[in-house]
Amino acid sequence: MRRRQLITVLGSAAALWPLAIGGAAVLRPLAVHAQQPEPMRRIGVLMNVTADQPQGQAGIVAFQQALQQRGWNDGQNLRLDVRWGANDTDRDRRYAAELVALAPDVILAVGSKSVAALQHVTRTLPIVFVQVTDPVGAGFVDTMARPGGNTTGFMLSEYSVAGKWLEFLKQVAPGMRRAAVLRDASNPAGNGQFAAIQALAPPLGVELTPINVRDAGDIERAIVEFARSPNGGLIVLPSASSTVHLDLIMTLAARHRLPAVYGDRLMVTLGGLMSYGPDRLHAARLAAGYVDRILKGEKPTALPVQAPTKIELVVNLKTANALGLAVPQSILTRADEVIE
Repeated sequence: MRRRQLITVLGSAAALWPLAIGGAAVLRPLAVHAQQPEPMRRIGVLMNVTADQPQGQAGIVAFQQALQQRGWNDGQNLRLDVRWGANDTDRDRRYAAELVALAPDVILAVGSKSVAALQHVTRTLPIVFVQVTDPVGAGFVDTMARPGGNTTGFMLSEYSVAGKWLEFLKQVAPGMRRAAVLRDASNPAGNGQFAAIQALAPPLGVELTPINVRDAGDIERAIVEFARSPNGGLIVLPSASSTVHLDLIMTLAARHRLPAVYGDRLMVTLGGLMSYGPDRLHAARLAAGYVDRILKGEKPTALPVQAPTKIELVVNLKTANALGLAVPQSILTRADEVIE
């Protein structure tokens, strides 16, 4: 008998093993214990910016890497479905419905508009959010400690941070007498942040001009008009609207020599003057931790909403020099990062 035939016969015989039942030996097929493939889990992601925005891409990468560290690999035991809302309400609603129809195990929502769109479609699928300033005021959760419902996550910042934007900008540009505040009027958090800045403006001798960020034409006209008078500066409130129009805002700030402060360090690495805000990539990694816990059986209502534990100050000295500004030592000492 050939070797291959012998192996086949032996293999067939091994599958039949005598089993004694009541003193008699019978042949019974052995159970084949083949390793079962790991079940595929599904995560939906609704972003608040366009797919070509570096902030959004960096956030997705940080989120995926943190999931991999916990054993979740896209294409193996996990499928990631990403939609880019581009700060468009109609698109957010359409993509929210698409994601919910896919019946994912959990959805990551980036930004307040994304959360609102998803909650409009589902109150049962677990949602973990990031980059939301006031989740309680927006009605996304009941309280920070006890979110209730199907939603929890990580706050972007507290309103008190907004006052620091004006304070730091005034220290770097002491001659500033006027500040334009770029905000998204459709985002309730923008009103709270503006109020916090407004409270500090009189003691610092700064007159505020709110600029509602709608489309590129509105932004350009408003900044050009504002820049016609001297001693001005910009405070760019963190929102999907300002992120979508980031290139235009930064170009106009440089062209009209307006010192500007942002809420995200990425703007400073791209040439902005300074930023004060939380590490958004760190928040994405923390969100992956909550997603992991939900995939393992925990409920959003048992996971408290968390505020950022560290707010970072980043300064770009090259941009300061181009604007003719001497950054005081007190700011350089306070800064978490100085880009030269």
